Amino acid sequence: MALAVIAVGVLEGFVPGDFRLFSPWVFSLFLVCFLAVLIIGDPGRIDRQRRWLRITTGTMIGFITVVTAGALVRLTGGIIGHAAWASAGELLAIGGIIWLINVIAFALWFWDLDAGGAAARAAGSHAVPVAFLFPEMTNPDRVPAGWYPQFADYLALSFNTALAFGPTDVSAIRRWAKLMMISESLMSLVLAALCIARAINIL
Repeated sequence: MALAVIAVGVLEGFVPGDFRLFSPWVFSLFLVCFLAVLIIGDPGRIDRQRRWLRITTGTMIGFITVVTAGALVRLTGGIIGHAAWASAGELLAIGGIIWLINVIAFALWFWDLDAGGAAARAAGSHAVPVAFLFPEMTNPDRVPAGWYPQFADYLALSFNTALAFGPTDVSAIRRWAKLMMISESLMSLVLAALCIARAINIL
């Protein structure tokens, strides 16, 4: 998870200033501060169930989401408003970076909200029902004992949702999870359609 957040900070640095809400240095500084608080509060597998850690994690992910949504809105406005682009490759590169940051943002939400959060899953708590049904859950004989989804599993879920515009091998079984997958699919579809159409027009 920490590596994914760091990747978001790095990727944001490649987004042109016209499509950013904050300078990359300010954005990266906020992310580093959030990660420092989380690592100090839980220096391990993020398995300590503390309310303030959940609030901090949710605030960090919300911050990433707002910044990503702002970049998406500005890019969409630029495309619709016929902004000037140096080349089709530049437009596709910017769209691809924003698409990838969006994938990571939704992966973080899925990871943080499913079954009460990462700490609850690590502790084996069943107080909050699962929101996603992974293939490993229906094939327990093919995975190690005590298996539970970790960040890489949610990253794959988010990537597949954004790429296929819908669920693939993982099923959403709670309403909020279905609505989030719909939102990610729609954002990905709009971004891909507009960027590709405008790039073809530039060519």
